[in-house]
Amino acid sequence: MKGIASVLALWGFHLLATSTSLAAIKTETVEYKDGKTALEGHLAYNDDAKSTRPAVLIVHQWMGLTDYEKMRAQQLAEKGYVAFAIDIYGKGVRPTSAEEAGKTAGLYRSNDTKLYRQRIKAALDYIVKDKKVDVKNIVIIGYCFGGAGALEAARAGFPIKGAVSFHGGLKTPKPQETKNLKPKLLVLHGAIDPNVPRPEVEAFMDEMNNAKADYQFIAYSGAVHAFTQKEAGNDITKGVAYNEAADRRSWQAFMDFLNEVSPVTK
Repeated sequence: MKGIASVLALWGFHLLATSTSLAAIKTETVEYKDGKTALEGHLAYNDDAKSTRPAVLIVHQWMGLTDYEKMRAQQLAEKGYVAFAIDIYGKGVRPTSAEEAGKTAGLYRSNDTKLYRQRIKAALDYIVKDKKVDVKNIVIIGYCFGGAGALEAARAGFPIKGAVSFHGGLKTPKPQETKNLKPKLLVLHGAIDPNVPRPEVEAFMDEMNNAKADYQFIAYSGAVHAFTQKEAGNDITKGVAYNEAADRRSWQAFMDFLNEVSPVTK
């Protein structure tokens, strides 16, 4: 009986510690600006932390800032990071269909990524003013459309430690600017993604190798575009589909990358 009581006591302590930790996670809807354009992001952090900590900016996929990015922000906050799911499109601009999303995303991913980079820089400028953040330890990640944005931020020479792309586009209209690239990169790619074909992958690797960039490129077998998105369904013939193994493995690869590039110190 004493043994059982001890186990129950330990389990109760574990539950208490877990619930206390989760209770300490605060979330906020925050408004910031790019010039005169109002932007609305989502902030998540552990309110019990006693010192500054690294930040992770999350760039959304082409449907805009959704509950998915907020979920990832929660996960990162539980790991000790200040997580900021940023807004590229503008306050209240949330596509409701794939057609609308394609048109909206195209404004930022056309022949010039100036506006896209500008919106990411606005989020960076906002987060470095947050007293909770260790401004020398910021990483940018993104999904699909957002993955391309994370890589653009790195190419632009923004003051970040790392950039991570989950099934994002790899090409850029400004490959000559890769010489500015200083952050470490992690690219998590669906091996049979029709939206990012092999020539684009090879061009990206040539670009990175020529710049002598510190990058990792991981391709997940059987995975197509949007492999971390459950809403994408399971039909790979459509070119977009969820892949549980790729989702799980890519998140672990990302955690390993964070621990190397921008770890949380207790």
